[in-house]
Amino acid sequence: MISLAGRDILHAWGKFVFTGIGLGLLIGVTLIMAGVYRGMVDDGKALLDNSGADLWVVQQDTLGPYAESSSLYDDVYRSLLAMPGIAQAANVTYLTMQVRRGDTDVRAMVVGIVAGPPGTLGWPPHLVAGRQITRGHYEAVADIATGAHLGDRLTIRRNQYTVVGLTRRMVSSGGDPMIFVPLRDAQDAQFLKDNDAILQGRRRTEANPAFNRPGVPDLVDATIRAQGSNRFVNAVLVRLEPGSDPDAVATDIRRWKKLTAYTRPAMERILVGKLIATSAKQIGMFLAILSLVSAAIVAFIIYTLTMDRIREIAVLKLIGTRNTTIAGMILQQALALGAIGFVVGKISATFSAPLFPKYVLLMPQDSIAGFGAVMVICVLASLVAIRVALKVDPAEAIGG
Repeated sequence: MISLAGRDILHAWGKFVFTGIGLGLLIGVTLIMAGVYRGMVDDGKALLDNSGADLWVVQQDTLGPYAESSSLYDDVYRSLLAMPGIAQAANVTYLTMQVRRGDTDVRAMVVGIVAGPPGTLGWPPHLVAGRQITRGHYEAVADIATGAHLGDRLTIRRNQYTVVGLTRRMVSSGGDPMIFVPLRDAQDAQFLKDNDAILQGRRRTEANPAFNRPGVPDLVDATIRAQGSNRFVNAVLVRLEPGSDPDAVATDIRRWKKLTAYTRPAMERILVGKLIATSAKQIGMFLAILSLVSAAIVAFIIYTLTMDRIREIAVLKLIGTRNTTIAGMILQQALALGAIGFVVGKISATFSAPLFPKYVLLMPQDSIAGFGAVMVICVLASLVAIRVALKVDPAEAIGG
């Protein structure tokens, strides 16, 4: 049976090999799609790991700071430090925006971090070059995915920042590289109104008839001065003391501070279950479509090869070859086609994955599952050709 299948493949090896390569490229795209999803999940987990936090304290009834906007006063962390079980607390801001680097724009997440010793919450845990931020203004640590180099100047809003350090795999849940700047600069970039907006606000206020009421001008002046500074952050990162129960501490924060606190498992559910859910459904639909297309290609080529061998199959039947032997020959051809396609697909996916702008994570278990799926598809696709072959009349060998 093996020799029959091998001889038949060698007889039409060109069509067989080129079809296997085409099928392999399709399988490669399927593996890449699965890797994109795995990469999105890994980006979300890397974001949480790199923050160094056990709890994320955000505005009440929000899914911040990653899935929704959140705004807290920047002195909240002091009251959190007084709570039992909390060892460290640090303010942080997150703002996804276009950052100017030379003549190009880079989509990045700008992270505002507080000053402190190495290991402070929110800081990039490791650098590949340069140093951490040491000044209170106009220094930045950038992920290498931004394309920045040490000494480069990045423009964020109205200010320029010198890149003093480079890090790796510091990305947002959407895969955007991170740029770390001092907290005060990040607050200004996110919350502070520009001079024109403040001036227009003053003119609108002065044009209001209620402005001339007793005491109102002084109150308005105080409000305008307050607009020149800001006291807001997006979240407070919390590190717990050894042995503390994250769920218990989070419950106390919700009860006594009227804020929302998320543990690590809860934040993972938000990132994967809400931010990535829609993308996961889209990728799942693409995988289903690609599987159907792959099955159609295999069925078509095996059916074509079988129809081209009708006379030979009739001769085999005429000399007494069993139907199981003929069916096995066709099945082996389908499996061989699938094996060639998977090898080509795996190689193409491995070499093309680093070229994608998003992080593509190819996992061994996905490859194993993909190989099994390809073999199942090939078996199902060969059933049509087997059915045609078994219906061949041995008399066709004589009549032809």
